[in-house]
Amino acid sequence: MKPLVAVDAGDPGEVLVALRGALSGGPAILPFPAGAPPLSPPAEVEKRVALVIETSGSTGRAKRVALSAGALLAGAAAADSALAGPGQWVLALPAHYVAGTNVLVRSIAAETEPAILAPGHFDPSAFVEAAASLTHSVRYTSLVPAQLATLLELAEAAPASDACAVLRRFDAVLVGGQATPQALLDQARALGVRVVRTYGSSETSGGCVYDGVPVGQTRAEVGDGELLLTGPTLAEYYLADPERTEAAFVVRDGARWYRTGDAGSIDADGVVTVTGRLDDVIVSGGLKVSLGVVERAVRDLPGMSSAVVVRAPSERWGEVPVVVAVAPRLSLAEVRAAVVPVAGRAGAPDSLLEVEALPLLPSGKPDRGGLERLAAERRAAHD
Repeated sequence: MKPLVAVDAGDPGEVLVALRGALSGGPAILPFPAGAPPLSPPAEVEKRVALVIETSGSTGRAKRVALSAGALLAGAAAADSALAGPGQWVLALPAHYVAGTNVLVRSIAAETEPAILAPGHFDPSAFVEAAASLTHSVRYTSLVPAQLATLLELAEAAPASDACAVLRRFDAVLVGGQATPQALLDQARALGVRVVRTYGSSETSGGCVYDGVPVGQTRAEVGDGELLLTGPTLAEYYLADPERTEAAFVVRDGARWYRTGDAGSIDADGVVTVTGRLDDVIVSGGLKVSLGVVERAVRDLPGMSSAVVVRAPSERWGEVPVVVAVAPRLSLAEVRAAVVPVAGRAGAPDSLLEVEALPLLPSGKPDRGGLERLAAERRAAHD
């Protein structure tokens, strides 16, 4: 056993130093959001554990994912092999998220110093300044779609600006964290920005599938409609949660696999497509509807890139999709017209709820449980 030390991610530089020690055999670390130390962190973990990521996912149920140094470094090596090799990074994501710690791990593995943005509200000007400060010939960053959209707006407003130049200078801009609207990808590529869509989770040491292709030694399979992943980047276990560990990590054909909980498919070329969460399928009027499919169709519409689609009860249909958005630019009729060709008539949203801001979980993901309750209340009030 060895110590597990909680580290305040309000200072990403401190996380970098502590993580460097953890990868070298020192105390394991548990980064936590600024000013929100974890409750009763375990005093010790197994020697092979280097990092513990606390995440609530999209359901709000907390979990602590234990990752070994080997898994983290395997992820870094896989990324280098899939991209342009070791390079220098801009850290624009919170250092208590696995995507943020990945930037630090890959910087450590590459022996480069990352340019670190101050935690808090994303400042596109500060990002441009940090990106311009990079000196390595190979350059990367990792963003969520909302950050990318903000930077592209800045770049499009002045195509000859520093914003456009630094974005084009990156060998890859990794984008993950949620489904990335196709319109956003097209916008980036039209500006000459090399965007790579990533898929993964804390349980896989972050992104392990790039543009649908498993990287490094990662392999993907589909069992009973669920996407499963295996490889050296898998987490060890969930701290103090053997039941959840046993449910999520299974042995098949002599290999240990992670059950992602995502519905997906793999084509003849081995390209992975994620269609949504297994638990986001509703039955509306006797027909199955994937809320993930509906949400992707909605997010491809102008001004709807951050919209969330949740379920709501319906006396007539059983359950119906409801779109929740901040300042939607389109009417419900326009949204329905765009969704029907993709998800069928049963997938057409029943209502469009406007909110001032989307409620978020500590992980930064939309609070879907809270939004479902809001959708049910608003719909009941109008029935």
